[in-house]
Formats: sequence, structure tokens, C-alpha cells
Amino acid sequence: MESSEDLRGKALTVLREWMERAGFCSMIIPMSDPHFSEYTQERYKVIEWLTGFSGSSGTLVISGERAALWTDSRYFLQASNELDARSVRLMRTNMPGTPDIFEWLASQYENGGKIALDGALFSYGAFIKMEKDFMPFTLVPVDDPFDDIWKERPPLAFGRISFMPSGISGEETASKAERIKREAGVKESRFLYVLTALDDVAWLCNIRGCDIPYNRVPVCYAVVTNSTVNLFADLDSIDENTAGMLRAHGVELHPYNKFESILKDFPDDFIRVADPFKISIKIYRNLSIPGAVFHFTEIPGGITGAMKAVKNNWELDGFDKSFLNDGLAWCKFLKYLEGRLNHTGGEDGCITEYEAGVKLMDFRKENCDYVGESFEPIIAFGPSAALPHYSCNKTNCRKIEGDGLLLIDTGAHYKYGTTDTTRTIPVGVLDDEEKSDYTLVLKGMIDLSMAKFPAGTRGSNLDILARAPLYGEGKMYYHGTGHGIGHSLCVHEGPQSIRMEENPVPLVPGMVISNEPAVYVAGKYGIRIENAMAVENCTHTVFNDFYSFKTFTRVPICTSCIKDGILSESERIWLNTFNKSVFRDLKPLLDEETSEWLEKYTSDI
Repeated sequence: MESSEDLRGKALTVLREWMERAGFCSMIIPMSDPHFSEYTQERYKVIEWLTGFSGSSGTLVISGERAALWTDSRYFLQASNELDARSVRLMRTNMPGTPDIFEWLASQYENGGKIALDGALFSYGAFIKMEKDFMPFTLVPVDDPFDDIWKERPPLAFGRISFMPSGISGEETASKAERIKREAGVKESRFLYVLTALDDVAWLCNIRGCDIPYNRVPVCYAVVTNSTVNLFADLDSIDENTAGMLRAHGVELHPYNKFESILKDFPDDFIRVADPFKISIKIYRNLSIPGAVFHFTEIPGGITGAMKAVKNNWELDGFDKSFLNDGLAWCKFLKYLEGRLNHTGGEDGCITEYEAGVKLMDFRKENCDYVGESFEPIIAFGPSAALPHYSCNKTNCRKIEGDGLLLIDTGAHYKYGTTDTTRTIPVGVLDDEEKSDYTLVLKGMIDLSMAKFPAGTRGSNLDILARAPLYGEGKMYYHGTGHGIGHSLCVHEGPQSIRMEENPVPLVPGMVISNEPAVYVAGKYGIRIENAMAVENCTHTVFNDFYSFKTFTRVPICTSCIKDGILSESERIWLNTFNKSVFRDLKPLLDEETSEWLEKYTSDI
């Protein structure tokens, strides 16, 4: 029987044979699908098929004799374990000494050459930039070659599509379409605005689906014109009631596989409007008939992305309710876990990382509005937690026993909102370094939570608040501090962020964002503490409008592993106030025993 390494070696050989026949010196393969999704269906996991790497972020480059995978710090250790170093070299993005893709290729082909790109997986905006950056190489968009190369390639799968009523969404599709027309500046003209991002389409049409793991989105496209919103989806996935609701809200339905052919049929006098970074090279070429005029938006995230990021009152209420539901499940889970870890043998004995994750999901399932997890749960004990995106399963997981830190990062979708929470809790006896690092991470999370900032502030302006306590001790983390969160859509949502890298998008009231500083000590432990927050109005002065953060999360923060002398008085007051508010909000929903446990867990320090 052939090993997985042998099978992948054969796959790389077949790809290189195709490249040679087509006259390409190399091919660049992104971790993506035609909708530029963060998570993809099995059909588009080409990188995993070729290399074995199963992370959600990476770019694979294949040359005639070599291969290399670029991925970020979340996946350094995972990629080291999954890649066969004999055939694929790991490139640690943004780390000293790591060449970029162009430098790596230029070292092999001094005079350039032809590079293949799947035209459906690269945005027009990225392609234009790459064309300049990769000279003297010639970038050639091609049709997907893996339908022929990958003989057992999984088909595209479609699931049921549901309609989200305005009582949850807060705004009907027709209203959203009118706002798009105004923002595009072409309301009186014949135009078409193309949407390819699945969460953009779902938000616009007030639909939800289950086609992408952990994301409540269907696989679909949309085109907004002067007179209608056109939805391209699998029609067999839409029942009569949902179809009737969509049509009543001005949405015309078309088969998913007719999208490209219908695009080509639009007359040349229709102004084409699109975000250059959300429209693929392939779609751009289908729209670029002679005489057609393109209007590329310059709004980060596109028109719909920017609108979707600012939640209305109904959506914010949904988040609030979702975090209350989730806090209840977490509270039951933490009490249960404490009981398991304090006993030995039988049901009350040792528990594994995998079993802990399943138990938290079981508590969530007690709520009838629970829809599913919002990302793959990260339950990591001791050295496992040093992997920011650690993944375990029933047969490959660590027992939670002995001394160390347990990191729990999970989230859920409810019918009216999405959650994302991380807590790190002590198991057994901690050493001084573990307690110190825990307190420094907590200090950064609190400092960011307490921020007040003027209108126009970007996430990069605030990022140092979360990192400074760690910097003071010569420590840091490499991932972002905060990401946007979708409204029962995708747990990772742009265009806003809080991170070191510059992002021109200012934080404005209505945006929901995470707050998750961390530290990872390879081979020993990882610590991350995460709350979710909404930007809200704070005050208006003669100087400016000022904003602050409202915390949604209702999960208590462990205080037993805090090291004395690190938190300031204001940080201590914030922590005590937060934990007391968790107890106050959850107490009416708890039985007497659990309520008593939570009251002790949230006692003042």
C-alpha cells in the first residue's frame, strides 16, 4: 500500500508534467476558492491534496524541481509536522531570512518565465499588483487544471438555504440595495454591481446556509442592478417558502452555474461596478466586453463589506443575546470541568482535550437557537497550547492532567449572532513564569477594553495597548489582536482589525471586534484571553467625537492564577466589575448550585 507521502509525490509529478506541457516554469496556488473564502470545501483543498498541509492559510508555489509553502505564524509548527520537508520547503511568512515568492522564483529562473495562476482564485486587484512585482516573469491566468489532474476530486456540495427575517437582520434587501446604489454613485445609470464573497451575498439577500464549514453561508453569487438583486445559487437548495420570501423582497433567482454566461450577456452600456480585490481575473474578463466601462470601488472591503461591518441595533441585540446564551453554556462547562479535574477515576476522572470540546458543545446544544460552532474548537493543554491554531481529534489528543495551563478557544453560531471566546485556566500548580505571563496577557486585554479614542482611530493605533505589557518583559505574539465578527455569518470578518500592520479602516460605532492578546512559549504553554466588543459612542467634546468599547462576552475570567503586583488599581477594578457583571447577568438562568459556584468564581480580587 502506498504511503500518503508517495501519493502526494505522484500528485506533484502529475502537476509538473501538466506545467511542462503547457510551457510553465511554475504555478502559484493559493488557499482559496472562487469566492475568496477563508474556509473552503473539500473540492478546493488542492494544497492539502498536494502536500498534506491542512491549515486554512497558505500559498503553495511549484517550480520544475522544487516546491515551497508560505504560511503565517499560526501554522508554523503545524506545517512543520504535516509537510514532507524532502519535497516541500516551509516558508515562514514575515520572519527574518524568509524570501518572498518572487525572490524564491528569481533564484531559480534568472531570466524569468511563464507562471500559471488559476484565474478564478486570484482577484483582479492582486493580479495587477503581482504583474508589476513579478517582472520579468509573465503571469498567465489559466482555467482550473485540477479537474483533470485530481482524478478523485470531490464535487461542489450545496446545502439548504434559509431566509433571515428582518426582525433579526434589521434591514430588508431592497433597502440594502438602495444604499449600495447611493454608495456606488450610479443610481441613475444602467449598472451592475458584482458580489462574489459569500458573506456579502448572504448579508445582502438576508439568507444563511451551510455550504462552508463553520460559516453560515451558501455558495452563491449576486449581481445588483438598477431594478433588481440577482441571486445565483443552487435552486434545489431553496424551498418554495424561502423562494417566495426572496422574490417578495425583490430578489430574482438564477442557477449557480449560469452566473458566468449571464454576466457575458449584459450590454456594454451597463457600468460594471466591483471591488477589485473581490472580483476574480476570470470574472473581470467575462465582464470586459468591447465598450464596457468599469468602475472599481476604493472602499476597503468593498461597498457591501463596509456596510456589513457596521451592525444595526437589531444585529447588536442579537450579538448580546448570543453571548448571554454562550456564557450560560461556558459557565456550566467550567463548573463541570473543575469537578472532573479535581477527582480521579470513573466519570469524574481524567478528561482529554477532545472530550472537553465535545462537552462544551453539548452544553451549547441545550439552547434551541444554537446552530453550530463558528470555527474548529481549540482545546489545548500544556505544550499543545503553544500552537495558536492547535487541532485535535478523538484519537490524537492530550489528556488534561498534571500541572499546566489549559487554553480553550471556541465560538458558536446562534440564529441571531456569532460568538468567539478564549479563556486560559490553570490545572494543578503553575510556576512563576506561567502566572506572570497570564497576568501580562490579561493586563493587555483589559487595557484595550478600557480604551477611549477619537473618531478616525484605526485598529493599528490601539494595538499597542494590548501588546505593551508583554513588550515590557521582552515577549510578544505575532498574530493580530482583533478581528471583525460577522452577524451569524463568518466569525472572521473585515474590513476592520486591530493589529500591528496598518489598516486604513477606522473603527466606528456598530463594528464588532475581538480582543485577544496572547503569548506562546514553544514546548511549554500558550496563553490567550479573548473577549468580543462593539465600538460605541462615548462622548462629544469641542475636540472630537470619542468612542469606547462595550464588551459582549459573558464568560468569567479566572483570577486564581494572577500574579500579585502586575495589575494596576484601575485594571483590578475593571476585572472585578466585569466578573460581577457576568454573575449578575447569568444568575437568573442558573440553578442554585451553579449560581453559588459562579459567585465564588467571580469574587473580587
